[in-house]
Amino acid sequence: MEAPGQGTTLTTSHGRLRAFGNQLIDVHIWLREELEDLRDNIDAYLAGEARPRELRAHCLAFCSALNRHHTGEDDGAFPELARHFPELRPVLEELRRDHRLVEDCLQRLQALADRLGPAADPVEVRRELDTLGALIETHFLYEEKRIVSALNALDSPDWHRSRPEFLRTDD
Repeated sequence: MEAPGQGTTLTTSHGRLRAFGNQLIDVHIWLREELEDLRDNIDAYLAGEARPRELRAHCLAFCSALNRHHTGEDDGAFPELARHFPELRPVLEELRRDHRLVEDCLQRLQALADRLGPAADPVEVRRELDTLGALIETHFLYEEKRIVSALNALDSPDWHRSRPEFLRTDD
């Protein structure tokens, strides 16, 4: 699976990395695709096609990537945005609250994946996936609507040297 923007950098005529907000959208697209792949794999397993070990590994990788993205926002992107755009502080706090809700859902999903076996309740597993999907879709859309333009306007020199955590899709 190819991660977005790994071989591509957005630059200005001065060679400066730009459009952090556009890169955020690319990461969100990638995470949505990863969740859809996870959903497909879980559906295949529940239909008797996949092995639980691979499924648990996929679930762990997805949960880890989403957690790294949100932690990177909370610890890096949001403080930077708050410094440059203080009017966004209430939005950023709301996004942090969303991150905690998503984290709770990820923990429940991971616990379900750890217990996958013949006795797994397909309704419970799909319900948790649906809950997670709805949470992150609502969160991503709100985040994209409220902070992408600010991220695109932001010039953070540290982010030019290395990809910040919230924009990473690799390990």
